[in-house]
Amino acid sequence: VMYFKDKQGLLVPVMRKIPWEEGIAKLTLRNMVDSPELREIIGSTGLSPIIPAGTEIRGMSINEETGICKVDFSKEVLNYETEKEEEDLIKGVVYTLTEFPAVREVQILIEGNNLLSLKHGTDLSSSFKRENINLAGKLDDEKSKVVVYYKGNNLEEDYEYFVPVTIPTLAPVPNIYTALETLFDGPPSDLGLSSDIPQGTSFHGVDIKEGVAYVDVSFDYDNPPNEDEVFNNMMKNIGLTLGEFDDIEKVELLLDGKSLEEAGMDFYINMTIPAFANEY
Repeated sequence: VMYFKDKQGLLVPVMRKIPWEEGIAKLTLRNMVDSPELREIIGSTGLSPIIPAGTEIRGMSINEETGICKVDFSKEVLNYETEKEEEDLIKGVVYTLTEFPAVREVQILIEGNNLLSLKHGTDLSSSFKRENINLAGKLDDEKSKVVVYYKGNNLEEDYEYFVPVTIPTLAPVPNIYTALETLFDGPPSDLGLSSDIPQGTSFHGVDIKEGVAYVDVSFDYDNPPNEDEVFNNMMKNIGLTLGEFDDIEKVELLLDGKSLEEAGMDFYINMTIPAFANEY
């Protein structure tokens, strides 16, 4: 799973198949370095690379006890312009490497050196964890946060993709109810994102039993959609958001407290939590 950015500068996870070799984490980063070949491969997605052209991955090591991955870049990694590009570079690398189970944190070196900071002020004196991807709004000590998946698209090529967005909430701790409530509220208006949850859908609550999340909704009109595509699209939005929480394996949608079968919906819905947001 690699991270690229869309035209709004949002980081987007994409699963790509690449030939396996020893040092697969290093190879993954190499496949994220900007080049004409990479831009041609991912061109139809509307996404673009976050690691500057010409960057080499000089070395990488993983401490099995601490889970800290040290990655050494060549000086070309500094060939970006803006503070946002610096932030996307760091977070994209950290989120990509922490997709590997052995990696919990990432420490970044440049030409073998531990720099104190990057040119826009990012502190390099300690390692980085996954934190606040695509943050919408400001965090403070009294707010918790949830990660919610909304929908982006490249209209020119008709390619759609899911985007993880960190949303501050008023809840004292992150929780599943607040995450789903935030999802059903829809994306912040300034991000250019959408949702597969139809307008007029209300979220009533969620119960968790033996790894299954029972999500109760209703539709604010007389005839709810009776198409499996509508429900399966909804389920991916919901499933990706719930996938941010441990121990949730499946989702079952309820309509006004009834199962879809009890509500007269006779079609197949994939209830498993999606393993990947986007495949290409």
